[in-house]
Amino acid sequence: MFKHNLLIIYRNFRRFKSTFFINLLGLSTGMACTLLIYLWVNDELSVDKFHEKDDQLYQVYMHHEENGMIRSAPPVPALLADVMREEVPEVLMAVEDTDTNDFGEGFSLSIGSERIKARGKFSGEEYFQLFSFPFLKGNAENSLENKYDIVLTESIAKKLFGTTEVIGKSLEWQILKFKGQATVSGVINDLPKNSTESFEFVLPFSVFIDDLMGPERNHWGNYIALTYVQLAEGANVEKVNNKIAPIIKSRVPQTNVQPFVKKYSSKYLYGKFENGKVAGGRISYVRLFIIIAFFVLAIACINFMNLSTARASKRLKEIGVKKTLGANRKQLVLQHLGESVTLTLLSLILAYLFVLLLLPQFNNITDKQLSIDLNPNLILATFSITLFTGLLAGSYPAFYLSRFKPVSILKGKLKTSTGEVWTRKGLVVFQFIVSIILLVSVWVVYKQIEFVQNKNLGYDRQEVIKIPIEGAVAGHLESFLTKLKEVPGVMNASATTHSIVKSGASTTGVTWEGKNPESNILFEQARAYYGLIETLGIKMKEGRSFSENYQAEEDKIIFNEAAIKVMGLEDPIGKTVTMWGNEKTIIGVVKDFNFSSLHEEVSPMLFHFDKSFMLSIFAKIQTSQTEVTLDHIKKLYGDFNPNFTLDYEFLDANYQAQYQAEQRVSLLSRYFAGIAIIISCLGLFGLAAFTAERRQKEIGIRKILGAGGLQIIQLLSADFTKMILIAIVVALPLSFWIMSNWLDGFAYRIDPEWWYFAGVGIIALLIAWLTISFQIIKSLRINPAITLKDE
Repeated sequence: MFKHNLLIIYRNFRRFKSTFFINLLGLSTGMACTLLIYLWVNDELSVDKFHEKDDQLYQVYMHHEENGMIRSAPPVPALLADVMREEVPEVLMAVEDTDTNDFGEGFSLSIGSERIKARGKFSGEEYFQLFSFPFLKGNAENSLENKYDIVLTESIAKKLFGTTEVIGKSLEWQILKFKGQATVSGVINDLPKNSTESFEFVLPFSVFIDDLMGPERNHWGNYIALTYVQLAEGANVEKVNNKIAPIIKSRVPQTNVQPFVKKYSSKYLYGKFENGKVAGGRISYVRLFIIIAFFVLAIACINFMNLSTARASKRLKEIGVKKTLGANRKQLVLQHLGESVTLTLLSLILAYLFVLLLLPQFNNITDKQLSIDLNPNLILATFSITLFTGLLAGSYPAFYLSRFKPVSILKGKLKTSTGEVWTRKGLVVFQFIVSIILLVSVWVVYKQIEFVQNKNLGYDRQEVIKIPIEGAVAGHLESFLTKLKEVPGVMNASATTHSIVKSGASTTGVTWEGKNPESNILFEQARAYYGLIETLGIKMKEGRSFSENYQAEEDKIIFNEAAIKVMGLEDPIGKTVTMWGNEKTIIGVVKDFNFSSLHEEVSPMLFHFDKSFMLSIFAKIQTSQTEVTLDHIKKLYGDFNPNFTLDYEFLDANYQAQYQAEQRVSLLSRYFAGIAIIISCLGLFGLAAFTAERRQKEIGIRKILGAGGLQIIQLLSADFTKMILIAIVVALPLSFWIMSNWLDGFAYRIDPEWWYFAGVGIIALLIAWLTISFQIIKSLRINPAITLKDE
């Protein structure tokens, strides 16, 4: 019987070749899309989950209460780790850390005259006991216990020494004007791709406090550290948060901050806060693509259902004969489900071929290293997708075809039911609803990204290069800037600690006359050199910027409009504030500019003059002389730092990098929307072909009676046009609601225009008409004499 059913399946595939190939292509494309999304989603869900102490590993954040709202962020006082370890019994381990991105690749490591750039950071003694980064050499317990220890990754060890046998060997590290000797105490494997950490070496945190910051800056009002803790197994997180909440306030009574812990591995997917509550993050993209995968697969299954039921009339005699000979409904259902599962298995083979071909490009788009490894999870997922697709695609045709009575079939009295027609039409409408929503979403996301890329941020980021301050440049900053401004093509240059494109250091250590003692305002703070505001094209609202024409600029301060508004100051120029115990005079107010992501409103910011600690130089260069100017700058940089390479960045590129997630989602959505509309059109193509075939004699008679081609096209496409119009009417309000919710995640956003939605509706209708017309025109070209011959 099994052999017989396989033979029947084979014959039916041959008999209905066009339907077979449309279903095969639709299902394989849908399954390939689903497999790619599965690989991506699985990778996203695995980020930071590999640590052995994942269940007990938490990061400390702080709630900042400002103007009745709560802002949550991870920087905390470096003193907090020791206090938590001592005062909270549930905290088994607490580690201070710095963000690798704070220093970027500004670090250099050297052995003699051999020098390389590397990404480094400073971490507490127990860092490698808390995080699971396997050691090739050395061990996690004591690798950072001495101030002069350094732990290297395998790649950086080989790059420096040519081997991993480096324990006990010495090297020199340098960042800005700070440098020191270190002895290699451990070598770890290169960090896995699904780790949010991205360092290449680690130095003890004590070096950061003692040598870079200075012990006097390590106080409760300075949020300079990241802190990670291991909680006791089974610890109640809510109780832990209640215990640590008053720690800072008990030491700084006027503070408005409150620390709390959050699962470390959740920050990648759930890193967004709104008014003190977790409000999602990248998990929204994971959910989005899971929904897309489901709908793309559903569209492919709908094609199978529609084409199978549409072709039912061609197989009714087969069903009638089988039932007459004793076949029961269960056997017929199994036969048709077997047919659909067989087709799905064939589609799976083709889908895997598609995935293998597309995976390199998919990795390039997503910036991942996905691969098809036949592990149990992938095999189970593939089997589940195949079985689900096969049963879903074949369920309706199987139960539909098996319900007919043999007498009605063999007498030819079987009529198409109204329910069958409406079901088929409803499924076509559903396909196009999903396709139209995807098309609208792609367009709105594209326009928002375009808006983000072109928005006037309040400063000039075009043709501004960012140069790291390192080596001799750090010790001779004034001299370097003077010579840099003399380079042909350099319009202006200055230095700062701020990246300008994203939030950095912040402080609550500012007081002023009339300040509410219960209020503790968090200010974004940037150390600035002469001419920074002019170099970046930031507009002054009133007052002046820092200038060499004035003396004692260390005693001066500049705020943005948002800060002055929060402070409640009128006529602020000339007024005095106190910052970290030092009095400073307000000399200027800059107009608000976006120094952070457009997801956030502009917050209070201050600039203070401090040339003793600078991270980056910004230089504005002429567009017409970019290449020549860069060559001159490289030469100048080499004169100051003979053993360094100049790794400059364009400020605009740094700004665009903030929106990589949105850009990738936008690009992937375009591909998936295209796939959805193609699969939908494949089904429409098949149904149009079947309709044209079924009404071929009618077409012949109408042509003989004088009907024109346009009239026949209008007649045969009317039903399909109604279905697409219904889909448009339903899809456009839904897509408006969906995209409005997505845009609410941006503080600065587009207002979707009506023509975004109308345009997509028209495009969907034109695509449908084009698909239908191809088949109808093909039918019109057949000679009526052929179609009207007696059978």
